[in-house]
Amino acid sequence: MTTNDLDPVTETGAGVAKLEANLARVEELTQRLLKVMGQSRKVAPSLQGPSQELYVKAASAYMAEMMQNPAKLIEHQLSFWGKSVKHYVEAQHLLAQGKLTPPTDETPKDRRFSHELWDTNPYFNFIKQQYLMNAAAVQQAVEDIDNLDADEKKRLRYFSQQMVDMISPTNFLPTNPEALALAAETEGESLVAGLENMIADLEANDGDLVVTLADKKAFKLGENLATTPGSVVFRNHLFELIQYAPSTETVHEIPLLIFPPWINKFYILDLKPQNSLIKWAVDQGYTVFVVSWVNPDASYADTSMSDYVEDGYLTAIAEAKKICGVKKINAVGYCIAGTTLSLTLALMKQRKDTSVNTATLFTTLTDFSDRGEVGVFLDDDFVDGIEAEVAQNGILDSFFMSRTFSYLRSNDLIYGPAIKSYMLGKAPPAFDLLFWNGDGTNLPAKMSVEYLRGLCQGDRFATDGFEICGTMVHLKDVTVPLCAIACETDHIAAWKSSYAGVQKMGSKDKTFILSESGHIAGIINPPSKNKYGHYTNPELGLTADDWRLSAVRHDGSWWPRWDAWLAPKSGKSVPARTPGGADHPVLAPAPGTYVSAK
Repeated sequence: MTTNDLDPVTETGAGVAKLEANLARVEELTQRLLKVMGQSRKVAPSLQGPSQELYVKAASAYMAEMMQNPAKLIEHQLSFWGKSVKHYVEAQHLLAQGKLTPPTDETPKDRRFSHELWDTNPYFNFIKQQYLMNAAAVQQAVEDIDNLDADEKKRLRYFSQQMVDMISPTNFLPTNPEALALAAETEGESLVAGLENMIADLEANDGDLVVTLADKKAFKLGENLATTPGSVVFRNHLFELIQYAPSTETVHEIPLLIFPPWINKFYILDLKPQNSLIKWAVDQGYTVFVVSWVNPDASYADTSMSDYVEDGYLTAIAEAKKICGVKKINAVGYCIAGTTLSLTLALMKQRKDTSVNTATLFTTLTDFSDRGEVGVFLDDDFVDGIEAEVAQNGILDSFFMSRTFSYLRSNDLIYGPAIKSYMLGKAPPAFDLLFWNGDGTNLPAKMSVEYLRGLCQGDRFATDGFEICGTMVHLKDVTVPLCAIACETDHIAAWKSSYAGVQKMGSKDKTFILSESGHIAGIINPPSKNKYGHYTNPELGLTADDWRLSAVRHDGSWWPRWDAWLAPKSGKSVPARTPGGADHPVLAPAPGTYVSAK
């Protein structure tokens, strides 16, 4: 008997039974949901959103604008009302004619509304069009406020957009046609699967709703992530030092020591062989060391920026020199690790320590006068909340950093994944980058406050000086040959701010490269992919805009260009070095033990 021979009544009955079973399952899951939601952490209001002062100022400015220039605001309101009424009348007119088709749709394209029903179904099209009109009206209202300073206007623009994005009809089941259609097609199975996914996320995060971005079972460190051969050759309370096995018969005499950010785990630089910057550097004939930072708990509460410099940077530099029997190393710092490398270099300048031959900075901020997109979270309302949080718990839990960075791209990293997982019931993808993104780290209390207050808010390194290890250091004290790579669409370390910091450094040999794409993709951009290009311009005395305007664009990755800069500064060829030595026995195979700590 084939499927076509089935009795329609029997088939319908089976569908109803399946639907009823799924509804019963939903009821059972709802009880679990209510239980786990009661376990969620109590997040202080100061870490949930900007202070009410911002909205009070915005309302006052709006009222002042209305009093001073009522015509502009009335024109804005009439335009919005006119579009809304016209849209309603057109939809009603078609309906009255018995035409179940949407009216003319002149709203901008938006990938959130890519499902065909948003364009073909009159009900969903009406909702979509009205939402996009409302969103445009809110954006215009914010832009029409003139009596706010630039930082307040920037924050108001950002948080207003966050609210607009949050209430998108795609984020709610009754107004998401794709989710409704799939629920009907599967007799509710997709909704059950989605609810199971949501509960699993809540239970995995002690009641906090953190969307799983990647299949956690698909990856295991040392097996299909972070697989470049190497060994841990040194360990202290702050880091493990990994030395990678050579893949060439000879290597450059001066080794390469990479400092990744301790906000995340180091294996972003070694996801898989095809896009591993670590493996690529090894294959170019460098002896590569990488610092794998500890994931701190509350016992690290008093660990400071000075501790990271003294017990982290300076110690790692000294150990790499000993292992290789050299007087100098070439250093790389990524993001906050680049900022701290710069502080270290300035300190070494004053100590007359010449152990660092060259420095390379990936997406590094040292001048915080313009803090870019992430600056909306760096005013006192948020930083006061962070200071209170770490004073109580000893650490800034990875939950807060992950949430902050996710909200900078909320449609891509929060709402979009939540829709797929919770409404459509889809399993998260086996995506290595997203797996790494969800593998966060904590930050020590003292270090967090020093960084936020002294660097991000006070901009002391670029202005009056920042105290590190008992010494006041300045950006001009960075004088080693320098190569800095920034990323064009970086939402964490704005490239213009990175450029401004490089301009203020005292190095006479400075190279600045601007990679296409963002904070991660612009750096993890292997030559084999031929994906993102980059820009160069030797004239570093220009403004950032003029530098970019007169820069030369090059196809493909910046990695070979960096190698061409670094290789001549890396000494003669010497026989390849195996990890460790008599005074540095192998402690563990790469990727080590610290990287796995939760």
